[in-house]
Amino acid sequence: MTKKDAIGVLAMLQTAYPSFYAKQGEQQLREAVNLWADLFADDNPQVVYAAVKAIIVTGGAFPPSIGEIKNKMHDLTTPADMSETEAWAMVSKAIRNGIYGYQTEYDKLPPTVQAAVGRPEQLKEWAVMDVGEVESVVASNFMRGYKTTMKRERETAMIPADVRNLLTEMGQRMMIGGETC
Repeated sequence: MTKKDAIGVLAMLQTAYPSFYAKQGEQQLREAVNLWADLFADDNPQVVYAAVKAIIVTGGAFPPSIGEIKNKMHDLTTPADMSETEAWAMVSKAIRNGIYGYQTEYDKLPPTVQAAVGRPEQLKEWAVMDVGEVESVVASNFMRGYKTTMKRERETAMIPADVRNLLTEMGQRMMIGGETC
């Protein structure tokens, strides 16, 4: 999204919420344009416009925040997430062949479900447990962990690419620094 696109989106918001923007001066609007252009730099302007329009027609008395727009963009552009119950059904099926075929079963799972399981050997450990405990305690813990994993992945996807790259770089430096200490 360019500054020109940001000006267009902010003009749309000013029209939809005139009282909110009435007291903003030229400097505040310039800063807003710069911020929007920066935070939506990696995003398709048409998707940003669509998200803003969707929020305006369903929204309230105040203009949406950047985070609300990013959430709406995610909702508009990604297929519905698998529910925790659906994810558990896949894991439960994988557990049935988890004693000897745990790696194969793990590899069949979608990446998000794999992240919630943790590691292939976890399927093997669950496969040798009491079925009642697996279907109650383990299922409950998995579903909670899956929801957390989905939330984290969604939030990470909304972070601008330059910030994600910086965080990755910092994490790599910390690992290298931690290994040498």
